[in-house]
Amino acid sequence: MIRKPLGRRTFLRGMGVAIGLPFMETMSRAQSASKPPVRLMFLYYPNGMDMENWNPDYTGKLGALPRILKPLEPFRDDVLMLNNLTHNWARVLIDGPGDHGRCCANYLTGGHVRKSDRNIYVDNPMSMDQMIASKIGNATRLPSLEIGMEDPRQSGNCDSGYSCAYTNNLAWKSPTQPMPPILDPRMLFDRLFGASADLSPAERAQRMRIRTSILDFVRESTTALAKNLGTTDKRKLDEYLGAIRSIELQLERAAKDETPVQPGMAKPAGAPADFGEHFKLITDMVTVAFQADLTRVVTFLVTREGTSRPYREIGIADGHHPLTHHGGKREQLAKVTEINAYHAANFASWVERLSGLKEGEGRLLDNLMLVYGAGLNDGNRHLHDDLPTIIVGRGGGSLRTGRRIVFRRETPFSNLHLSLMERMGVHVDSFGDSSGTLSGLDTA
Repeated sequence: MIRKPLGRRTFLRGMGVAIGLPFMETMSRAQSASKPPVRLMFLYYPNGMDMENWNPDYTGKLGALPRILKPLEPFRDDVLMLNNLTHNWARVLIDGPGDHGRCCANYLTGGHVRKSDRNIYVDNPMSMDQMIASKIGNATRLPSLEIGMEDPRQSGNCDSGYSCAYTNNLAWKSPTQPMPPILDPRMLFDRLFGASADLSPAERAQRMRIRTSILDFVRESTTALAKNLGTTDKRKLDEYLGAIRSIELQLERAAKDETPVQPGMAKPAGAPADFGEHFKLITDMVTVAFQADLTRVVTFLVTREGTSRPYREIGIADGHHPLTHHGGKREQLAKVTEINAYHAANFASWVERLSGLKEGEGRLLDNLMLVYGAGLNDGNRHLHDDLPTIIVGRGGGSLRTGRRIVFRRETPFSNLHLSLMERMGVHVDSFGDSSGTLSGLDTA
């Protein structure tokens, strides 16, 4: 029996390090409502999708999934597929950022992407993730979390000026202030678990050299807490701290495995060159952040829009972006499909890990809304209608998953934003070019 209830914001502390705790049974005694919070995350994939191998040939209950989404078939009861959502304003040719720039900057803002003199701006006050963060962010240590996943071999492969700002940012704090994503996994680790976010690169490097594990610094706090926990919570604490240690070991291995930098091929320290390893490292950290309730709003730019990253991990040396301009050549299109399916396979592996984590009376996955998709439809023709979109997770019971819903053609994508904001406890009358919320997300 625990002597006294734990507060939801309990931390393990020591030597300038603070580690949040996952949701535990004993915490329900310290709060009037023990129901875990709902978290929202966008996983944005660049260069569109091979829609022929994305959409099934039926509506309603999900059965066999098409080629790209096949890895998610074991979890189809947790998947909600949405069709015919369109970002009409991304089509508007106001300036020169191109379709890739507009679709990325427009994705969460729902606004026109413009430029004036030396300024870039989106004519919407802020992106929807930041609207949520401004309303509920005070409940967590990090109001929102912006993550990116740049390929070390493509570092610096972005034209200077407006296009970089458009294609490298999903979150916008104001019309002229994007929220740059964290690209270095070690900086993300420090942001989530350490106290070195404000250190200089030299100071951070020194800290990395002398730090064997942040868990060592909170050992006394951990030992004292464990004495007062029940069997279930002790097991959960062990699993949680084990996950943190696993991330530390991945970071150490990534640093040790670094090869000498080739001319023009800068490699961020601690970022694995292998896409799958890099993706797992990032999502493992996000998982812990969700468990510890460090943040409830995350945007993840899974490589920047317009990227020409090759995928040698699956035998594709061609750049992703050039491949999407296949002009109908089946051999090129087949490679695009393989890349899309490889992305989905890595995502499915994460979903599998999430589905095995308990939270409250259910699973962690039950309290998530993972929006997986792209800001373009066909990357060859740069279409902005029927954006490839699925939601994985049940949003705390507010989503009825396991279905494919086909809305009326040209339904504003911003309607999805309104619907998700409501589920995050943020109510606004309109957003972007919205015409209302999406009906049927929680009903037949």
